[in-house]
Amino acid sequence: MVLARFLPRDERFFDYFRDAANNAAEAARLLIDLFEHYEDVEQKVRRLREVEHHGDEITHQIFNALNRTFVTPLDREDISALASSIDDFVDAIEEIAKRCWLYRIDGPDHLARSLAGIIGEQARLLAETVPLVERAKDSDLLKRQVVVINRLENEADDLLDTALAGVYNGAADIPALIRGLRWSELYQKLEEATDKAEDVANTLEGIMLKNA
Repeated sequence: MVLARFLPRDERFFDYFRDAANNAAEAARLLIDLFEHYEDVEQKVRRLREVEHHGDEITHQIFNALNRTFVTPLDREDISALASSIDDFVDAIEEIAKRCWLYRIDGPDHLARSLAGIIGEQARLLAETVPLVERAKDSDLLKRQVVVINRLENEADDLLDTALAGVYNGAADIPALIRGLRWSELYQKLEEATDKAEDVANTLEGIMLKNA
C-alpha cells in the first residue's frame, strides 16, 4: 500500500462536489422564488424536480468514479458521506416544494418565507465552502463558514417553535384542523432542510480536520 502514495490521485471528485453544491444552491434559489412569487406552482415544482434529478446524476457520477478509482484525494468514506449529505439536502428542498403543490397550499406565510430564506443562505454558504475542502490553507475560513451555517440552523429551530405554537390558532372546524396539520408538516420539512445543510457543513468540517 505504500506504493499508493506515489500514484496519481483522481482530483475530479472536487469538481463533482462543486457541481453538487452549486446545484443545491440552485434548488434553494428556486424554492425562494416559489415562496416569494407563489404562482405557476406546478411548473416551478417540476423545475425543482429537474434540479433534484440533476443532483442525483452528480451523486451517481461520484459513486461510479469512487468504484473505478484506486487512489482518491480523500478517504472513501468521506467522499461517500459528503456526496450523500449534499444529495439529502437537495432532496429535502425538493420535498418542500412538492408538498406545497400536493397540499394545494394557498401561499406561504412570513414564517415559511423566513425559513426558506435560511435554507437559501445556507445553500449559498455551502456553495462557497465546499471548494475549500480541497485546500488545507483555507481551514480557518471553512470553520468560520460552518459556524455560520450551524447558527442559521439554530435560528430555524426557533422559527419552527414559533410556527408550531400558533399553527392551530383559530382552528374551529375540520378543514381548519387539516390546514393546520399540513402547515405543521410543511414547517417541519423546512426546518429539516436546514438540518440537512448543517449535516453537509459538519461533514466538511470533519474532512478538513482529518486532512489538515
